[in-house]
Amino acid sequence: MIGHVSIGSSFYHCISYCLEDKKELSEEKKLGLAMQDHLQHKERAEVLEYNKCFGNKYELTEQFKDVRRLSRRVEKPMLHLTLRLAPEDILTKEQLREVGRECAKEFGIADNQYICVLHKDTKEQHIHIAANRVGFDGKVANDSNSYKRMAELCRRLEKKYDLQEVLSPRAFLSPKDRLLPRHDSRKEKLKENIQQTLKYASSYLEFEIHMRELGYKVLKGRGISFIDDKKVKIKGSEVGFSLMKIEKILHQKQHYAIRNAGEEKNYDRDSQSISNSFNTEKQNKEKQSYSLDRPGETVVKEVLGAIGQLMNSEYEPDYIDPELQRIPQKKKKKSALRR
Repeated sequence: MIGHVSIGSSFYHCISYCLEDKKELSEEKKLGLAMQDHLQHKERAEVLEYNKCFGNKYELTEQFKDVRRLSRRVEKPMLHLTLRLAPEDILTKEQLREVGRECAKEFGIADNQYICVLHKDTKEQHIHIAANRVGFDGKVANDSNSYKRMAELCRRLEKKYDLQEVLSPRAFLSPKDRLLPRHDSRKEKLKENIQQTLKYASSYLEFEIHMRELGYKVLKGRGISFIDDKKVKIKGSEVGFSLMKIEKILHQKQHYAIRNAGEEKNYDRDSQSISNSFNTEKQNKEKQSYSLDRPGETVVKEVLGAIGQLMNSEYEPDYIDPELQRIPQKKKKKSALRR
């Protein structure tokens, strides 16, 4: 058995998904899939239990909203729980109803409004629980450590109902599909946000401020970690951007910025001197030709090349510009020899 937990702000969309057929399927497609898979794609949802609520999706939404008003501080009052059995495992509807009740109890919504719905369009039995996190007493169900709590619940239910033990959703995949690398959209998003921020930040302070504006909490110590809006913590090194690498990129940018400023200053002085010394048309053309390859533009190209290499998460993390390694070392004092 595997479980999934999510919270949201919309009662209507979650309840609609639980009670209705898949919207992308036409009536003909539903019929074709039903004959092909021997599954129920039309009228796939069967409500196993209404808990302190009743009605269609519109009536349920209004009832949930009425109770939600008891606690206006909660931004995401919708709790959506899913439990899926392993292939070949089968429970009766009454057993599935009991599983739903135990799940509701585990997440503190046993006395709240919720519906438990069985979906019949997959080979593995699975149920959905759409619940109001806000109770009739105005208290909000806690969603902390939700994935850990769900995993522990699944292990208990497997033992209670003599089900297969499933430690990972990948166990449902074919042997060939299990070999494919996992795609973590959360980490991919963080990686992209770090890359974009490093393109524009000129200091670590600017980098951290911008990451906070994107909704991340930044933890800096010996390394660096980011906590997103779902309270999921990811180390920078997990997405190819350790603290050392981030600081190297910013250090390189500052180094080239200083160098570029010096080159531009020298160029402006030389350009002024040339303008005062030569007035003929031929000499003006030479000046224009000279300006096409001015030092400042060369430095910009170098900056883009070096930073571009560092921005690649596969880039060797130990690389650093040789010029930055020229740091004067303090001479060690020789200890006086005793006679």
